[in-house]
Amino acid sequence: MPQPSTPPERALLVELRNVHLSFGSNHVLKGIDLKVRQGDAVSIIGPSGSGKSTLLRCINGLLTPERGEIVVGDTPVHTLRTEAERIALRKRIGFVFQQYNLFPHLTVLENIVIAPIRILGVERKTAEREARELLDKVRLSDKVDAYPGQLSGGQQQRVAIARALAMHPQLVLLDEVTSALDPETVGEVLSVIRQLVEDGMTCLLVTHEMRFAEEVSHEIVFTDGGEIVEHGTPHDIFHEPRNPRTHAFINGLRH
Repeated sequence: MPQPSTPPERALLVELRNVHLSFGSNHVLKGIDLKVRQGDAVSIIGPSGSGKSTLLRCINGLLTPERGEIVVGDTPVHTLRTEAERIALRKRIGFVFQQYNLFPHLTVLENIVIAPIRILGVERKTAEREARELLDKVRLSDKVDAYPGQLSGGQQQRVAIARALAMHPQLVLLDEVTSALDPETVGEVLSVIRQLVEDGMTCLLVTHEMRFAEEVSHEIVFTDGGEIVEHGTPHDIFHEPRNPRTHAFINGLRH
């Protein structure tokens, strides 16, 4: 399958410089440097416990690094101190978690429109129209009035993606969004993410779906032990890795 083409003249959207974070004596991030350009799909791969999810949480202000700089657009995330400042940042960043975190007492439609109405001040009529368009995009237009408990895991995750997109984010962070799903529902979620990438949405994905990462990503970042060991094109990382740790990880996946 052909690799996605890289758009020319892309603006830098996310930059991390020498980011460090520890939980007690556990040094989780050890000097992370990362750049994500507008329109890029960047997949972060690596063994469990290598700091991948922590990195995403630092980018949207859920965690604050002890050292280093994080910039999203023109916002220096590492300098944000108040919850109001962090909320303003999160309005621009969609975050889709491993767990769907839908409100069980609200319909699919209400789950999607609640944040645009309450946080962005969007008129209900507009919010509902956009929510229906998003549900069509994630192939759930027939589930507008359903409740989360009536949906499969894959359907709930697609609603979660639609909910994130309803805020018109500059950037979407996807944290192991298929790892809690049954194998037969993984494909439907990956198909939606593939369409996001094709539409030009800037995406930063933490994933164990290696074949998918190779197909959709402009860049692959391999982390191990809290460090970015190697990064490059999907072909470079999966077929011609330079670092022995990357080679061992990729080789281990094939056995």
